[in-house]
Amino acid sequence: MTRPRQLADAPSLTATVPRQLVHRAAVAETLLTDWRRTGTDRFSVSAQWPRAHGLHVSSDWSAYDPLLVVETVRQSGTLVAHTEYDVPLDHQFVLQELQVVTVPGKLGVGPLPAEPEVELAFTDVRYRGRRPAAVRYTARVLRDGDPVATADVAFTCVSAPVYRRLRGGRTPDTVTAVPVPPAAPAADVGRSLPTDVVLSSADGPDRRQLRVDTGHPVFFDHPLDHVPGMLLLEAARQAARLRTGPERAPVAYGARFHRYAELDEPVWIETSGGQRGDVQVLGAQGKSTVFECLVGTAAR
Repeated sequence: MTRPRQLADAPSLTATVPRQLVHRAAVAETLLTDWRRTGTDRFSVSAQWPRAHGLHVSSDWSAYDPLLVVETVRQSGTLVAHTEYDVPLDHQFVLQELQVVTVPGKLGVGPLPAEPEVELAFTDVRYRGRRPAAVRYTARVLRDGDPVATADVAFTCVSAPVYRRLRGGRTPDTVTAVPVPPAAPAADVGRSLPTDVVLSSADGPDRRQLRVDTGHPVFFDHPLDHVPGMLLLEAARQAARLRTGPERAPVAYGARFHRYAELDEPVWIETSGGQRGDVQVLGAQGKSTVFECLVGTAAR
């Protein structure tokens, strides 16, 4: 007689963490599954990477994009800040610096979703009163025990009233994005769909307008009053592809974010370098630099 299947016989049960803890609206864009404290200011975060994704998995489903690592590291820091350092859920996180270096050849898609572990060390936590106002952390991303990436991230935490004052009345309801300009050819920036192209057709040598489509379900997972950092990093990725061609692929990002990129004014993306594999990307709005990013590339 066949005995009933016991829970212990079944695969371990996995669910994502609450999406609010990683500042996502869609469960499908929530990558983290668990976390635990491993020491003073040290934590281990579990994640799962889907085998298919509109942006972060190659069109042939063979490789994860390094920007998936970036998003995993971002979500990990956000999760730990809320759960272990008591940052309220209504606080805004403002990204200041981000350095992520991936290991070429370690981001292949397997027969099952990858389940990386992210080892976090909060190296500098500055408080305003009893709550963190600024955080810096490092991360090691492991896959089956093997290093996949390292990271260094810094952000500030802003309460809802302070954020409203900083934004001067700008909200998703009061700000209208500039018209989306014609797109660069999707194949030229390493994308399959024109809707995922975030750079315009050329506006002079190595200068293109950022295409900000507030209806994009990944970049604008929820309504925002500014251009999100992940969209700016995708612009850096696509600009590097235009600069180096398909023979090289981005493997590292070193970015500084200087100010909010506003929705109602064009952002211009300029590139230089590329001869030795590193591409310098600059984002400007008006007379101000919004962000700068050094994209490291490797031969495919």
